[in-house]
Amino acid sequence: MTSRTANRRTVLAAAVAVAASAVAAPAALAADSRSGGATTTHGGQDKHRPGRPGKAGHVELHTWSSRRDWTAGQAKGVEVRSGHRPGIVLATPAGRTDYTDPHTNKTATWEYATWTSPRHTCAVPAGELITSWNAHTPEGTWIRTEVRGTYSDGTDTPWYTMGVWTSGDGEDVPRRTSVDGQSDGKSTVYTDTFSIDDLGSGLRLASYRLRLTLYRAPGSDTSPTVWRAGAMCSDVPERFEVPASEPGLGRAVELKVPRYSQETHKGQYPEYDNGGEAWCSPTSSQMIIEYWGRKPTADDLAWVNPDYADPQVCHAARYTFDYQYEGCGNWPFNSAYAASYRDMNAVVTRMSSLNDAEEFVAAGIPLITSQSFIESELDGAGYGTSGHLMTVIGFTGDGDVIANDPNSPDNSSVRHVYKRRQWENIWLRTKRKDANGQVKSGTGGVCYVYWPVNPAPAQHRVLRKYGLA
Repeated sequence: MTSRTANRRTVLAAAVAVAASAVAAPAALAADSRSGGATTTHGGQDKHRPGRPGKAGHVELHTWSSRRDWTAGQAKGVEVRSGHRPGIVLATPAGRTDYTDPHTNKTATWEYATWTSPRHTCAVPAGELITSWNAHTPEGTWIRTEVRGTYSDGTDTPWYTMGVWTSGDGEDVPRRTSVDGQSDGKSTVYTDTFSIDDLGSGLRLASYRLRLTLYRAPGSDTSPTVWRAGAMCSDVPERFEVPASEPGLGRAVELKVPRYSQETHKGQYPEYDNGGEAWCSPTSSQMIIEYWGRKPTADDLAWVNPDYADPQVCHAARYTFDYQYEGCGNWPFNSAYAASYRDMNAVVTRMSSLNDAEEFVAAGIPLITSQSFIESELDGAGYGTSGHLMTVIGFTGDGDVIANDPNSPDNSSVRHVYKRRQWENIWLRTKRKDANGQVKSGTGGVCYVYWPVNPAPAQHRVLRKYGLA
């Protein structure tokens, strides 16, 4: 019924949230459930019109994606490729290294090259950071994304691995994985999220650099291509309730997004997070990918049992699966999967209110949002969840949310209308109580945004406003 993939993230967050219950911002919110790059800062609702950029914002997304961005970084063996979609490739290897895959125990030798971003000063001194990347990894290639930050006390973090990623899943590449056990006593990486351990101390992340390492088999002439990389920094206020926004459209809007139920895949391919019952994230991702006219090929789906309906959902689950997290709910892995399709961009970010979401939807860009709630907090859902992904595909004339909820019995019942106030609160809050009255954490407005390389003019204007184009 709900996504099991959120459970490990929830357990981690709950422990931190209890320890940090007296601080002014959450510790490990996400653990629940153009030169120099493009940047956007989202204003706080308490001092600014919801969703508008402002100096007192709580969220900043910064990305590198243009040729100028890539040439500004430090390259060791990496070459910048131009064209309609500039990116970096492995040109002359900087060296060779052995990597032992912790999930197969297989050790292999790889050629590699690195690109390190310029230091970026956070517009929002951050309690959390989540990276995103968009890449193509041909057979026998993979990438590692790392971040090293400088704290507000002037000391540095280690180089933290934020993901070992490949779009493949064969014997020619390591398994896609997050890395557990990364901490320096001041911060910790929880699956896909960097978090300051003790926000009550006042410590924050002041700046950071990203490092991308591109790998291929020795002697190969193929290479990964990375088109976009960046990070979302945030310091969202700790709160059980968020200010209500007023509907910003005044008219009904609904996008024609395909409808897929995760429940129809219950029991299928249990090696990928216990089967379809836990596939809310890849099911939501697949809906939006197909909205943009992309889908797996027949060859891509040849491995799926032909008796299964909607095999592309099985495919999405397999190729978003995080072998360490043992789930399909790794946020950056979902956005990277979406961007593996032809001319697609994708990021993980946070938003400040439903007014932000309204702007995207009105421009024709649906969103995928992460929320957690007990059954009584969302009328019409019929369930409670410690973490669940849905798609926002429209708004009624009264401002209520039209959502494709993959936690539905079948495809025909996926479309739901949820009350605006309820939805906004369960999505944006950072603290909540479960059915037993225990304090848990919320996601603080996390969402995935997927869009094509050449969006329509109205879409480009919204994307640019929020730092995505």
